[in-house]
Amino acid sequence: MSRLHVVTGKGGTGKTTVAAALALALADAGKRTLLVEVEGRQGIAQLFETEALPYEERKIAVAAGGGEVYALAIDAERALLDYLQMFYKLGGAGRALKKIGAIDFATTIAPGVRDVLLTGKACEAVRRRDRDGAFVYDAVVMDAPPTGRVTRFLGVNDEVAGLARIGPVHNQAQAVMRVLKSPETAVHLVTLLEEMPVQETVDGVAELRGAGLPVGAVVVNLARPAVLDADALAGADDLRPELAEAFAAAGLGGERSGGGARRLVEPLLQQAGEHAERIRLEAVRREEIAALGLPTLELPLLWDGVDLAGLYELAARVRTELKGCEEPQNVSEDHGTDGGEREGAGA
Repeated sequence: MSRLHVVTGKGGTGKTTVAAALALALADAGKRTLLVEVEGRQGIAQLFETEALPYEERKIAVAAGGGEVYALAIDAERALLDYLQMFYKLGGAGRALKKIGAIDFATTIAPGVRDVLLTGKACEAVRRRDRDGAFVYDAVVMDAPPTGRVTRFLGVNDEVAGLARIGPVHNQAQAVMRVLKSPETAVHLVTLLEEMPVQETVDGVAELRGAGLPVGAVVVNLARPAVLDADALAGADDLRPELAEAFAAAGLGGERSGGGARRLVEPLLQQAGEHAERIRLEAVRREEIAALGLPTLELPLLWDGVDLAGLYELAARVRTELKGCEEPQNVSEDHGTDGGEREGAGA
């Protein structure tokens, strides 16, 4: 099973919620997961109803199976200071650079640098081992940028490795890309059963595959149950007398022409028709998703919204559906690098 799970999706599809539910699901059976936020929105803290996340790994939840979920909001400035200290031993100088604004300049004026730092920090967590040689985290889940930006976000280290031919920057970028392009990683795309999100998902899968990045599953979020389909509405005109009679028996007015029960029939049939049309269109969207040839998970719409209890409910659903999805096995758990243990760390 992959150890780095990158979750992306069109804005409004609920990718942060899905990432949080996935982290809880992967923490089953006493495992430990890390949930990483890279966009600075503090969405994870809101979902878990906790205070804003600092730039440190903090336990925020215990999963149903006794596992632990840690969370980290990666700050690009702090990650750059870590990077400068790790590779160039510039701890004091780095703090001086921060005071004069050089760190802020590097992480805001050059967005590619920012993405390198964010992806590098997540990959370092994937590769980190304890003193006994075991991985510190069984899985790392990244709440990544939206679909339209995720391929560039994940692939920026390839560009950096090409620009810096030698040295720690080159080695670091190569180490990160070895993780991101390996069976250790799976990029999951969250969508809704609507035209634009599905099209963006299809385009996103094509871009990720073109960049050589491993695509995981498509997660259909906010799925609503089908109550009626087009076949159920066949001969609906013949149902009008029966519906009027049923409404009248329920005390909703008279069933004769002009009665209250009769006036309820048309709006009801109209809503049923709209529901059946939605189900028909959703079937088309499902066919488009199925054509991608990827594992698909469906998460239901929670009518009361997603509070902490709802998040655990979604995690249970993810856990169940993951059992039916086969992921590629790791080629190797220990990716050799030219830079030794320092590669993949800090940035």
